[in-house]
Amino acid sequence: MKTAVITGAGSGVGQAVAVKLVNEGWNVAIIGRRAEALQETLAKCGGDTNRVLVCTGDVGVLADVQRIAKDVLAKFGSVQALVNSAGTNIPKRKLADLSVEDYEKVMAANLNGSFYCVQAFLPSMREQKLGTIVNIVSDAGKQANPKAGTAYICSKFAQNGLTQAINLEEWEHNIRACSIFPGDINTPLLDRRPVPPPAEARKRMLQPEDLAECVWLVIALPKFVGIEEMLVRPLGNKTS
Repeated sequence: MKTAVITGAGSGVGQAVAVKLVNEGWNVAIIGRRAEALQETLAKCGGDTNRVLVCTGDVGVLADVQRIAKDVLAKFGSVQALVNSAGTNIPKRKLADLSVEDYEKVMAANLNGSFYCVQAFLPSMREQKLGTIVNIVSDAGKQANPKAGTAYICSKFAQNGLTQAINLEEWEHNIRACSIFPGDINTPLLDRRPVPPPAEARKRMLQPEDLAECVWLVIALPKFVGIEEMLVRPLGNKTS
């Protein structure tokens, strides 16, 4: 049975990806900072702890990632997919308001965490000569927009650079990587905007389950096929 590691799995896209992959017959290791949120994800995945490993930790902390990777490999032996879904943003995000502390917080979660997880799981992928890495980026990582904020934009452009570097260097090991660039997604991250969007607007956005289907497409393709980039946006009025 194949195994995937999913960061940011306590809510939003990460949670939806975990549920999707379990339903498709995969084992999953779910990573997040909040134990209670991961328990909710575990329940939505069916509650089978033989197939779902709950890993509490902060992907922006190298020691946490190294500990989690050791636990995952001890339980499942190998990992065939890594989905970097963890991410954050801050309300005071314009250059005029952005503090160094907030900048570092965003970079740790959005970029460093992805790199630490790639570094932790690449060796086992190289050994088996097989692996798919999916980075949930943002359309703000392809074209900067004023609502995303400086730190978030910087982190997401760099996260896409990580995807490109993986594809440049790891193809010979049959390891492929994909950056998914979603538009607005209805997740709890929206509440960190200076002015959170109303409920009606969120209904017209992408939903976490939409992104889970995108991730599944990337992972399920034959191993000799790679999607390096995917730009995803909602079309029309989803309520009509």
